[in-house]
Amino acid sequence: MTLASHLAQHPQRALLHNEIHARPPEPLTAPMAISHIVMWADAAGREASRAHLAALLRERHQPLPDAQTTHLRMDLGAFRIRWELHTEFVTWTFMVPCQSEGFGQREPTGATAAVPRDWLAALPGQNLCSLHLWVLPTQAFGSGSLVPHVLQEDSLVASTVADGHGEVYTDFAIHADGYSRMVLLVGSMTPRRLGRLVQHLQEIETYRMAALLGLPAARDAASVLGQAERELAELADAIRTANRHAEPMLLDRLTRLAGQVESEYAATHSRFSASSAYFELVDRRIQDIAESRLAGMQTIGEFMDRRLSPARSTCDWAARRQESLSRRVSRISHLLRTRVEIEQQENSQALLATMNQRQGLQLKLQSTVEGLSVAAITYYIVGLVSYLAKGGQKMGWPLSAETTAAAAIPVVALAVWLSLRRMHHRMFHE
Repeated sequence: MTLASHLAQHPQRALLHNEIHARPPEPLTAPMAISHIVMWADAAGREASRAHLAALLRERHQPLPDAQTTHLRMDLGAFRIRWELHTEFVTWTFMVPCQSEGFGQREPTGATAAVPRDWLAALPGQNLCSLHLWVLPTQAFGSGSLVPHVLQEDSLVASTVADGHGEVYTDFAIHADGYSRMVLLVGSMTPRRLGRLVQHLQEIETYRMAALLGLPAARDAASVLGQAERELAELADAIRTANRHAEPMLLDRLTRLAGQVESEYAATHSRFSASSAYFELVDRRIQDIAESRLAGMQTIGEFMDRRLSPARSTCDWAARRQESLSRRVSRISHLLRTRVEIEQQENSQALLATMNQRQGLQLKLQSTVEGLSVAAITYYIVGLVSYLAKGGQKMGWPLSAETTAAAAIPVVALAVWLSLRRMHHRMFHE
């Protein structure tokens, strides 16, 4: 037993290690008919697809997928099935060998003809993409000899792929059966390389449709953003000329507008981010098929660049416009709040100045009252001294009551004044 087997294992190690082996390409040989279906589904729909797959396998006594399985491929006799669980959608791929003789002379048959009709119609989710792909040997037909009978010539797109070892033809149109169509003519190519090529072609169509889901959201956001931008312009002009009494109302309107903008941003940001990622995957898969031009034909890369660029730019523009509007609302809100805070500070300073003025008046009034208090206290104490002097005359006090009172006035007044000063000094310093 090696040392590594004794080490504490990360709980996600096996899952992360096997991620590079997830969804491997299916080795293929021509001729073959392939039907690729993409069902857009939420979390419940994706789990329902697992149960739907299990029902098909159970009828054919095949092992069922467990709760951790995200992809499965199996030969069911009449057809091969490939099931993949993605973040936002589920892909179903059905493959059957086909007869190359007479292909193109009649309406071609897709691989779904071998799949139980009722089971196929009950696939969970919403159909986002359906593609019939026929892989045929080049030598059986010659380059492009069958295409006019299968695809629409006015929108035909074609190129050589896999460094010249194959030719792909498509019209990017939905035909009467609800499927788009693609024809791949291959020469000498290993089954594994052919499987990778077919997988890349399927992913181009899948990710193209997934990327375009951001376009309706961008168009819907445009009207909301236009209205919000007009309201923000009105608020900015009103803030410029508003007095302090109107500012609370403007701040309330601006706060409501900020909430509306952030709500719209939260509702669409994930969709725009996903669309951007899907567009990048489309570009990468087009590079992976290594295509080059067929004489007089438009390549898949050129078609995608010309047709998808407006949609991609619209999604990017909507995302940038949302972020710009959010920053502008935040900036104006900050400026208005700063203006309100400055005015509040000015009001506070004016209030403090008024309070200081009132406190000064109170101190002056208090000084006046203290002077009167000294006189009043002195008056009462001198009166007491006069009564004591009158009583003291009978006991031998030499001075008259009036003389004694007169002499006591300055002494009493000074003593009272000093007592009040000492009391104030003690109170304020403590």
